Amino acid sequence: MKKELATNVYPAARERGLSTSKGLFARIILFVFFTVLCILILIPFYAIAISSFKPGQELIRYGLNLRFDLSVMSFDNYMYLFTGDHAYFSWFFNSLLLTIVQVVLTLLVSATVAYGFSAYEFKGKNFLFICVLLIMMVPFEILLLPLYTLINNLGMMNTYSAIILPGIASAATIFFFRQYLSGVPKEIIAAGRVDGASEYGIYIRLILPIMKPSFAAMAILNGMNSWNNFLWPFMVLSDESKYTLPIGLKTLLTPYGNNYDLLIVGSFFSIIPIFILFVAFQKYFIDGMTAGAVKG
Repeated sequence: MKKELATNVYPAARERGLSTSKGLFARIILFVFFTVLCILILIPFYAIAISSFKPGQELIRYGLNLRFDLSVMSFDNYMYLFTGDHAYFSWFFNSLLLTIVQVVLTLLVSATVAYGFSAYEFKGKNFLFICVLLIMMVPFEILLLPLYTLINNLGMMNTYSAIILPGIASAATIFFFRQYLSGVPKEIIAAGRVDGASEYGIYIRLILPIMKPSFAAMAILNGMNSWNNFLWPFMVLSDESKYTLPIGLKTLLTPYGNNYDLLIVGSFFSIIPIFILFVAFQKYFIDGMTAGAVKG
């Protein structure tokens, strides 16, 4: 009896031990992999951070490097950033204003369109959603010329409206919100109608609060895209006082001289708004991305 019991128990124990060992080994491999990946991602930030304390001549001589040399490092670049005669903070606040307005409008418009696709049945619904998917497959560079012609014909050149309006109905954002709303029980909408709420009331009071995680995820992604947008604003803006930060930093490199002192410290300083945006919404970011990635 004891021999049979030992025969039955020991293999199971060995299997549990092997399973535990495999799980521990897998966790170690994942830990090492993500540690190495994190280091590789942080290297460029480290390089630009230490370069922001070096004079521009150092960058011209050695390029962007990882060398930590206290003999050439100082706060002169930061003093020049905050007290020098330049238009950096004008470009900074132009970008900040455009990013806030564009993100807010994009989230509201895209969420409303996505709610229509998710909550209602109407003729041509599937065809229109396929059109949204097809738009996602078209590179923006292909649309540049016809979009430029349209903006020019409408007399909107050299205005912020020309930057904001073409992107407020983002196909990728509509798709993400639609997938997120597909996991929301339709009983919530039905209950709102039974209670006598209007369609707008259901959307504003019941649906929008549920979408907070998805709003956070899309706010970060759309905010990054708007903040770093260079090509389209560069094509439609001609007034230097309206330049965004990427365009302004580009003007520091000219055939007649390069202002690397302001370029490096300004580039490093420009990371701060996106970092603040991510920290503010990080607790919703993972929930929003995982919930919107698949249909519930």
